[in-house]
Amino acid sequence: MTAFEYDARMNIDYLVKLLVRLLDTRSPTGMADDAVDLCADEAQSLGFTLERTAKGAGVIRVDGREPGDLRVVSGHVDTLGAMVRSVGDKGTLRITPIGGMSFFSIDGEYCTVHARPGDVRGTILATHTSVHVYEDARKQAREEKNIEVRLDAEVKNRKDVEELGIRPGDYVSFDPRVELTRTGFIKSRHLDDKAGVAVMLALLEHYKDTGERPLRPTAFYITTYEEVGHGASSIPEGTREFLSVDMGAMGDDLSTDEYCVSICAKDASGPYDRRMTTRLVDLAEGLELPFAVDIYPFYGSDASAARRAGHDIIAGLIGPGVHASHSMERTHRKALEATMKLAHAYLDSPPVG
Repeated sequence: MTAFEYDARMNIDYLVKLLVRLLDTRSPTGMADDAVDLCADEAQSLGFTLERTAKGAGVIRVDGREPGDLRVVSGHVDTLGAMVRSVGDKGTLRITPIGGMSFFSIDGEYCTVHARPGDVRGTILATHTSVHVYEDARKQAREEKNIEVRLDAEVKNRKDVEELGIRPGDYVSFDPRVELTRTGFIKSRHLDDKAGVAVMLALLEHYKDTGERPLRPTAFYITTYEEVGHGASSIPEGTREFLSVDMGAMGDDLSTDEYCVSICAKDASGPYDRRMTTRLVDLAEGLELPFAVDIYPFYGSDASAARRAGHDIIAGLIGPGVHASHSMERTHRKALEATMKLAHAYLDSPPVG
């Protein structure tokens, strides 16, 4: 059976439904247990087992049709978020960011403060938001010192907030605002990288449904600290090839769009393995998939973290094209499907080197 026949039976509807569940599960870096739990339950329902690492990541192992060195396919379930930095005299909260976000992208967003006694809802706002009061409301810099959380609770001072049990170090998650359009788009925060994780689990669903297996032993690695740079600093023992399934960023002179699978040749960490990139391009061309090869100047991945940690691996990076990365993101079913097909074809191909 050829890769073309495999691809024809892949279940994009399953992928999208699972993606929505992941997006609706809050998981800022360091608080991703609920999302990993969801992945563990889904893997179990498909007949696979998720093993947890000390850092809270998940590893799902799949036997290969042939023996050989381990391949790892990695995606991260942690997202951008924030922590309470301090409680203000007027009952508002200062926050500190988790991950490389722009404060412009969260100005006006609804959020949840995850206090230990229980969650408290709120809104993230600039300190000088009202144009009826502040002369600089339209021009105030959206930076950490000018951003606060307005709590949806009757609080007027620091003492009122402390009585709610809110304190520095509590997590703050942003509302994802997931929407599926009739035209095939998925709009939401945190497609980076829950779209990649959904692709990985959809491959497991495909293996369960068809009885197929990848060519070589494979570990699906769901990391939890990618957004702060060390998600895959440790990797499953015996890994030789490492494919990161993340997102394809769009903009400036890049050729990736929301309908294709992006193959990254180089990011801020340097070039990916030329042999791996060539294999991915050859597979995409052979399958006649919509794809683009791009360079991301301000980007890193699980594969980057693994190589920085000193692991001797052959590394590559693919992902669905995502518009407005680290902001209000959007992709299309076509990009998700192309990414799933390329990842599947890669796992069915011989070793890269």
